[in-house]
Amino acid sequence: MIEFFTDAFEPAFMQRALIGGLVAVVATSLVGTWVVLRGLAFLGDALAHGVIPGIALAVLWGFSPIIGAFVAAVVMSGLVSVVSARSTVREDTAIGLLFVGMLALGIVIVSRARSFTTEVTALLFGDVLGVTNDDIRGQAIATGIVVVVSVVLHRPFLALTFNRAKAQTLGMRPALAQTALLALLALSIVASFQAIGTLLVFGLLVGPPATASLLVRRVPAIMMTSIAFGSLAVVAGLVVSFHHDTAGGATIAGFSVLQFFIVFTMREIRGSLRRPTAAPA
Repeated sequence: MIEFFTDAFEPAFMQRALIGGLVAVVATSLVGTWVVLRGLAFLGDALAHGVIPGIALAVLWGFSPIIGAFVAAVVMSGLVSVVSARSTVREDTAIGLLFVGMLALGIVIVSRARSFTTEVTALLFGDVLGVTNDDIRGQAIATGIVVVVSVVLHRPFLALTFNRAKAQTLGMRPALAQTALLALLALSIVASFQAIGTLLVFGLLVGPPATASLLVRRVPAIMMTSIAFGSLAVVAGLVVSFHHDTAGGATIAGFSVLQFFIVFTMREIRGSLRRPTAAPA
């Protein structure tokens, strides 16, 4: 049984895939915890797709996809704020419109590339087995920024999540905290898309934190538990991908969602067993 796991990580490309996946888990778990607690899943999903035009331009023009993705995510989050604040359109409607628009723009841009099918597949679904040392270094820098900012702004994020009005009275500037959180969300997506793609990064962003929230209540505990679940999904996904020739990123994302339903089902069964049965009349 042990060889089933060790054999999968003997090749160097699998070792790089593992490191890249684990680095992505740290970034997505820290930011994903706030996304889950604040109910920002739709925005997170939209931003994961909103980076596509930036990455597509980077591929077409030959500059860093990380820069392109981050700029596109920041632009989209800014547009969501402007449209929802300056019009009668609800925020979720603005997010939905920009989500479709940015996705369409990205595909149109990539369609100009000669290797259209290959580029779109890598862009949308990632290439975890093709992660390079340079990719890992870029991921590590992005994740390091996410960790530092998450620690420094923990209290403002906490206040923004549970009591925005109180955060305002305490002088924590919730609008600035919201902007910083959106920037971190963009950065965590940038740190993960190479491993699992823009369509599947949402699985790591929401799956492990949602699973952790079923088991623990304190924010730091949710983050740490989420990292554990995310790491397990990465390892299991890569092992299954190696032995059964499945898509690595999709398998990882699938495991991250499967964990939620396993824990959820176990909680429901446990809860039903604990409920007192009605006494016969």
